[in-house]
Amino acid sequence: MDSKGRALDNIYIERFWKSLKYEKIYLNPPNGGVDLYQMVRQYIEFYNTKRRHTEIGKVPPDQIYNLKKIAS
Repeated sequence: MDSKGRALDNIYIERFWKSLKYEKIYLNPPNGGVDLYQMVRQYIEFYNTKRRHTEIGKVPPDQIYNLKKIAS
């Protein structure tokens, strides 16, 4: 945060990390680094392909991305 308003740039990634921790990590504590890595990869795939996001019309982000990619 090196200039005015930079804190707002982090809101999306902060929200993602909060979701990751509350929906995956805290409910299923990992048994080491490899287990944690696999859990994070699984959650990222779930987050992008299956989890519905209210900010973008209750659809997964991949669906929006693919629609925009086809339209271009």
